Amino acid sequence: MDPKNIEAGLAIRRKVMGDQHVNKRQTSTDKYTKQQQELVNGFSWGQIWTRPQLTLKERSLVTLAFICAADRMDELPGHIRGALNNGATPDEIVEVFVQGAVYCGFPSSNTAVRRCVEVFKELGVVT
Repeated sequence: MDPKNIEAGLAIRRKVMGDQHVNKRQTSTDKYTKQQQELVNGFSWGQIWTRPQLTLKERSLVTLAFICAADRMDELPGHIRGALNNGATPDEIVEVFVQGAVYCGFPSSNTAVRRCVEVFKELGVVT
């Protein structure tokens, strides 16, 4: 993996997800999770998230839709925070999941909306 991609990816990942999230992921010292973090930083964040064709806000909303479609709800809270960091509004984020009911199914959509509300309350975005 190109060290420049890893460095660029880590910078954009910090911008989107925040230092606390990234620091938590980066603290692992075993060779397997370290290797995985290099792949995540270098490829996902360094080669994909740095592309200019979509704004960070658009990438965040698309990512939320994909996470809902894949039913990977463990990934949602961090990416909801990231979408907010990138300028998405709570209404825009929830709307992604409302539309997801049609394409991903109501169980995934319902869970995603509940996760949104949990994160929004945690951040004081809604009461």
